[in-house]
Amino acid sequence: MGLQCGQVLPLCIFISTVGPLDNPPHPKGYVCVCGTPAIDGRLVDPAWDNAAWTDEYVDIEGSQKPLPRFKTRAKMLWDDEHFYIGAEMEESHVWATLTKHDSVIFYDNDFEVFIDPNGDNHNYYELEINALNTEWDLRLPKAYRDGGSALDSWEVPGLSKAVHIDGTLNDSRDTDKGWTVELAIPWKALGEFAGCPSPPVEGDQWRVNFSRVEWTTDIVDGQYVKIPKWREDNWVWSPQWVIDMHQPQMWGYVQFATSKADFRQDETHLARMFLHRVYYKQKERVAKRFAGSLGALGLKPPEGVFLREPRVFITPTGYEASGIVSVDGKPRRLAIHEDSRLTLE
Repeated sequence: MGLQCGQVLPLCIFISTVGPLDNPPHPKGYVCVCGTPAIDGRLVDPAWDNAAWTDEYVDIEGSQKPLPRFKTRAKMLWDDEHFYIGAEMEESHVWATLTKHDSVIFYDNDFEVFIDPNGDNHNYYELEINALNTEWDLRLPKAYRDGGSALDSWEVPGLSKAVHIDGTLNDSRDTDKGWTVELAIPWKALGEFAGCPSPPVEGDQWRVNFSRVEWTTDIVDGQYVKIPKWREDNWVWSPQWVIDMHQPQMWGYVQFATSKADFRQDETHLARMFLHRVYYKQKERVAKRFAGSLGALGLKPPEGVFLREPRVFITPTGYEASGIVSVDGKPRRLAIHEDSRLTLE
């Protein structure tokens, strides 16, 4: 979802101001192999045969919530020119209303893509699409939690997209099976603010997540009508553990490969999660009077996560919390800043 609560909207879409679980499990991982499928919305091109399905989507808050009532899953491929995404969504009544580019697409049932190429929580991309093949593409310089705003002016030149309906669209007289989406996103567009090679190189990992917004409706005089005051469902590939897609640190990992490979978990995951605990503790402090030590925040780093105990430094713009971690057997400095930007040096 591209907007935050507080903007003037017919319905207020909740964006959390608190963090997810203190110690969430490692996000979902996916190995994306090479392939160049034709984009027709059907996911039947032979290139897709080499791509594994993701796990079926779950509630945005994770396993403590009921399983989604409709199945959703996705596939990914890549080549030198594009990042390919295909999604399959069960749906008994496929409907959509929005036809104008850059409409607030999550007012309809939709499929959403979130991409943070270098995993620093900043300069990430969002793309939403409905069953009418209408899309909203946007960029966020930083997350809403840090005062960021959606830049609708960002576009994806050369985007190829298609939707296929397994049933009928906007016809309440029958029962549908669902709809599928295919996207081919040019690396050139993603590279504009990637902060890392685009296209990626063998073994690179990008932070990616997918969301499906699903509204509960009644049929009134043959038309689909949202039930008043009934919140939308948010179903995702990798759980956010809070109702907020704009927590990039919780997104899944897509590992790019030229052939079948094992997924590598991020060895800095626990360190990243601890630094985000520092970030959220600092946000709780009044008037930005940031603490200058972990002790003042009531935090202690977990054993064995850092090579050297992390420290907090007050800076002219706010603070930095950093520690030394091991990456591929070498010491690296991992830091988080007052605007949640992560750096690994």
